Amino acid sequence: MNSNYDTLIASIGLTLTAAVAAAELRVYPPEASLAGVRDRQAVVVQRVLPTGETRDVTDECDARVADESIAAFEHGVLRPSADGATTLRVAHDGHSAEVPVAVQRSDADAPLSFGRDVMPVFMKAGCNMGKCHGSARGQDGFRLSLFGFDPPGDHFRLVGEMPGRRVNVARPEASLLLTKAIGESPHTGGKRFDRDSESYATLLRWIEEGAGDDAEESAADAEPIGITVYPPEAVLVGPTQRQRLVVVARYADGATRDVTPLAVYLSNNDSAAAVDEAGVVTSGARGEAFVMARYATFTEGVPVIVLPEGGGPEFTEPEAFNEVDRVVYDKLRKLRITPSAVCSDEVFLRRVSLDLTGLTPTPERFEAFLSDESPDKRARLVGELLRSQAFVDVWTMRLGELLRIRSENQVSYKALLRFHNWVRDRVAAGEPLDRLFGEVLAASGGTFDTPSTNFFQIEANSLQLTENVAQSYLGMRIQCAQCHNHPFDRWTMDDYYGFASFFSQVGFKQSRDPREFIVYDAGRGEIDHVVTGEPVAPTYLGGGPADCEDRDRREALAEWIVSPQNKAFARNLANIVWAHHFGRGIVEPVDDVRISNPPSNEELLDYLAGRLVESGYDLRSLVREIVTSRTYQLATAANPTNRHDAKHFSRAQVRRLRAEALLDSISQITATTDDFPRLPAGARAAQIADGATSNYFLSTFGRAPRETVCACEVDVQPNLSQALHLLNGDATNDKVTEGGVVPRLLGGGATPRQVVERLYVACYSRRPTEVELERLLATIDSADPAQSLNDVFWALLNSKEFLFNH
Repeated sequence: MNSNYDTLIASIGLTLTAAVAAAELRVYPPEASLAGVRDRQAVVVQRVLPTGETRDVTDECDARVADESIAAFEHGVLRPSADGATTLRVAHDGHSAEVPVAVQRSDADAPLSFGRDVMPVFMKAGCNMGKCHGSARGQDGFRLSLFGFDPPGDHFRLVGEMPGRRVNVARPEASLLLTKAIGESPHTGGKRFDRDSESYATLLRWIEEGAGDDAEESAADAEPIGITVYPPEAVLVGPTQRQRLVVVARYADGATRDVTPLAVYLSNNDSAAAVDEAGVVTSGARGEAFVMARYATFTEGVPVIVLPEGGGPEFTEPEAFNEVDRVVYDKLRKLRITPSAVCSDEVFLRRVSLDLTGLTPTPERFEAFLSDESPDKRARLVGELLRSQAFVDVWTMRLGELLRIRSENQVSYKALLRFHNWVRDRVAAGEPLDRLFGEVLAASGGTFDTPSTNFFQIEANSLQLTENVAQSYLGMRIQCAQCHNHPFDRWTMDDYYGFASFFSQVGFKQSRDPREFIVYDAGRGEIDHVVTGEPVAPTYLGGGPADCEDRDRREALAEWIVSPQNKAFARNLANIVWAHHFGRGIVEPVDDVRISNPPSNEELLDYLAGRLVESGYDLRSLVREIVTSRTYQLATAANPTNRHDAKHFSRAQVRRLRAEALLDSISQITATTDDFPRLPAGARAAQIADGATSNYFLSTFGRAPRETVCACEVDVQPNLSQALHLLNGDATNDKVTEGGVVPRLLGGGATPRQVVERLYVACYSRRPTEVELERLLATIDSADPAQSLNDVFWALLNSKEFLFNH
């Protein structure tokens, strides 16, 4: 889908590569097939200029059908005349192109289909949306299935529920379906279309033909198998530039149909590229958008880049530290964005220490790193941090969030702790992530002896488990499809219940120890489709039916979900790891992968997923490649080209520390320990096994309770409660006093100046400036320097510079 986004011309700047030196004329769709007297095919002609800019020249070109007795072309639309084959010849400004045209059954005028012709009218007019008749209770006594997931039911409610009123076959024009839609009868939803519209003509003709229900037409003939949106990309320069779209539906018998007038259009960034009801895109401010078309159960889209008029500074590619940078630069070049400079050693040390270990670097590490003049010292630091136990703690915590390690649903603390330690042991040993996740999904046995089985004990509800696996393993939120087809993605109710069938036969029984349960394959039990009431066979999400004959369904799923046939798993893990180090994912939110939420850099996500697979799902290998890239090491300071960029990784973003990292760092700097339930004194917040275990500080700063698998549970947004807790609460102040850092430094002979310098290094991983030193030293009470310096210490720990990673 969005791979089109990164197959654009390698450079859209003013400086061109040889590959894009020549202009090109493109005609879409690349071929036209017409069948039936009423068929039509809209055509769009796109000019690709030498700069990489695209222009819609459909109305400016000279377009003619070679044999006008077979087809006619007028106002950008092909219509059939007689059976046969010909070509559409298009010319513009010295460039030309041809499109083959095939016409068959030119005199046939088949009756309208309810599924193929009528249902799309309801979608286009908004009749079956949630705020209208598609709501659970409908509107004004009339209900349609949301987004049209139940055509037979909709037909009954239109024709059979109130015979002669909503649809009147004796007097078609008097049907309430029509009179309300054109505003002739009172209608809460208002006027939906005009009497002379194509939508009105379609509904009227269907009623005149007897309002059939497709009983004689197979489902395969009535429903499309996919849609394609043309052109596949657009690069518009300046505001008010227009690009029309064409949408073609594909059917199982090989037929195609122009559904441009029936598709519903939307943009994920109206300020850059807005789209109207007719599918015409209009450029706005500089930026990028993903413009989508929805028809039937399908949503597809095309990328649109909008650049400012007058060009911009020539893109100068900085040195690439590794392949990650080269992929990022490819995207930035298209957008004419120059990345920021590389950050200082002080910033890098603090940033990478917090990301990899959840702790600020100690003053000793700071001094050693700053004094090291070797060119590879950053890479060596990364290697040292990757080998640390603190790195294991951080990723055990992150995986614990994905796997919902939490005491609930009769999960004993002993079982939970064994699950936590099982994950920790595998992270420490460097077990491949695909093996770890696969073992969890296929686990059977006792929750003590086989700790990974606790994943099923924590969430025993089959449907909730289905949604958790889709979200944790694939980054997909399929909850909508439980009750209706997903409005902004490809998932249908059939997909949902087919995936849920993998978990319908999970059985539980109690062990001799009442705290332990046995998870096993019960070998019976099915998930019934909520609409048809029929059992649904296990079906991989986006991967077709599963062969589960004589085997545990979860074993089959575990095998497929981590296999090369399922690219979503590796992409999801790569995106999660990237987001941990940048504060946002390539797909953001990380667990909301859908067609209407495309990656900001498709090529980058594919590259990282490929590297993860090539390394044998080695977590440390992927982290090393990310944090040794120049992209990770960029400064937060913006330049004129990237000051508004927040998603293409052209500069580092300021990020508030996670709750665990903040508390652990405060405790480390103040030389104090924390007391967490069921953990030894001195344990870190990152080592807490149970999502249900917390304290006021961790809750206030957004520690994930693991009540769901949603990434949104980790809250790193600053708020007033956090500020008040730091300023007025006892936590920071008590730790400053309890740890006695300042008195020890003074007792060891340090001067107030040296103490302030030490505190700056401990908190900020930098030395204070002379201005900062002068101002702070002026506040020190010579009679009681310890108290004054403790106040300075408290102020540093309450500052934004400490609370944020930058």
